[in-house]
Amino acid sequence: MARGPILFDLEEDSKPQPSVADAPAVPEFDTDVPPPKGQAMQIAARLAARKPSRLVRLFWALAGALVTALVSIAAWTFVTDLMARYPLMGWAMALLIGAFLLVLLLLSLREMAAFGRLARLDGLRHDAGEALAQGDLSAARSVTDRLETLYKHREDTRWGRDRLTELRGDQFDAEALLGLAESEVLAPLDRAATREVEAAARQVAAVTALVPLALADVAAALSSNLRMIRRIAEIYGGRSGFFGSWRLTRAVLSHLVATGAVAVGDDLIEPLLGGSIVAKLSRRFGEGLVNGALTARVGVAAIEVCRPLPFAREKRPGVRGIVKRALTGVFGKE
Repeated sequence: MARGPILFDLEEDSKPQPSVADAPAVPEFDTDVPPPKGQAMQIAARLAARKPSRLVRLFWALAGALVTALVSIAAWTFVTDLMARYPLMGWAMALLIGAFLLVLLLLSLREMAAFGRLARLDGLRHDAGEALAQGDLSAARSVTDRLETLYKHREDTRWGRDRLTELRGDQFDAEALLGLAESEVLAPLDRAATREVEAAARQVAAVTALVPLALADVAAALSSNLRMIRRIAEIYGGRSGFFGSWRLTRAVLSHLVATGAVAVGDDLIEPLLGGSIVAKLSRRFGEGLVNGALTARVGVAAIEVCRPLPFAREKRPGVRGIVKRALTGVFGKE
């Protein structure tokens, strides 16, 4: 290829260049977009807290009785006919059905025991509140005795119970005695329950933000909150079965719905540095923040419901602190 002089046309360079000041302004975030409201948690809370009408309850009661009667008659007819034709197989089937009924009876007894444990916690909390309100030292001593009996088989409370037994003789008023029981016996359980709330809030926020499937966030929020409430009840000694867990969940969420605690705005995502910016950049991330905050609020309410003593000396877990520890580093700065 031949090489030679190259001619540059400088006419284009003589034209004025555009100025930075003439560049269009960077568009602001759309302020008309409503802030995230945590729709998944609100829907899950209302579904769990919804109380069926009397007509619906009567329908399900009659339907259950009818199905039980039909199944019983069909099973009896099947077993008697089988015994008439094949006696050995008939007796085997009768034993199988008997074993099934025995397991069903044991499950029913376990559910009744679970309701009894929850009622025991309610009774302790009520009596402790009465003792604090009236300043009754004898009632406070009775409450602490019942508290020690409740946790006497728990190794994780042994040190606290020993400390309570050692120091309770030096307490001469109800508030000091119950405060000692709180700080020595219940404080470790409070920390364990708070960790469960943080884990549930983190899980709900992550699923809401990362799973775009319709109703998947509602299912995740409902299942995570059910598991969280059940774990909190187990931590405080109120191990509940299926129906007991559902009843406890309904009690917690009904209280939150009645008080309007499931309707929140930016006040719960302010503890996360940059939370509002994240919410505007990504709608799903904003929903995750609010759903996680609502889960933390449900967890705090569950702690108050399941705790055998009301908060007196110990500080009640704060929703803001739980949200900050659970979600900082997931959506905000570490």
